[in-house]
Amino acid sequence: MRHGGPVKLAAAALLLPAALLLPAGCLPEPADLTVPSAQDVETYYEYGSGVEAEVVGNVATVHVQQDPWQLRRGGALWAKVGPYVFLFSDGTRQLFEDYPGLAGVRFVTHVGEAEVASALLARGELTDVLWRRSLNIAGRARRDGTGQVTLLEDLVRWGEARTEFEYNPRFTNR
Repeated sequence: MRHGGPVKLAAAALLLPAALLLPAGCLPEPADLTVPSAQDVETYYEYGSGVEAEVVGNVATVHVQQDPWQLRRGGALWAKVGPYVFLFSDGTRQLFEDYPGLAGVRFVTHVGEAEVASALLARGELTDVLWRRSLNIAGRARRDGTGQVTLLEDLVRWGEARTEFEYNPRFTNR
């Protein structure tokens, strides 16, 4: 027999009834795993031609129509940047804050029925500092990207380093 074995067992026997008598308010709160509805997600984003969202499990997927003119004019770069313009936004950051059960947000851009690009940002991928940087990079790209293409390139590189992404080669191999 190990030294102190019966003492430990006796102590455990005394503590077990005491633990059972703790009021329910002393137990830890269960984690809030609330996820938004598709309609809730749509309210976080404004876009001229509208957005359509779906929530499957704990991932929100937002579908956006991209202007074909952008792809004709900007080619592969505009095809790649599409999801990041929306994903790195106040809307996405606020969704993560408001819905603790949301594990990720995916943006998918389309031209007609064809999927152009998609990017999934996982919860926790961005710290507060990285969120601020993301919003800065995306904001500059939205504001000045048409005249300064390097801002769009910066956003694509930033997005590719922080998301799971997929591009349709039909639009990006040009």
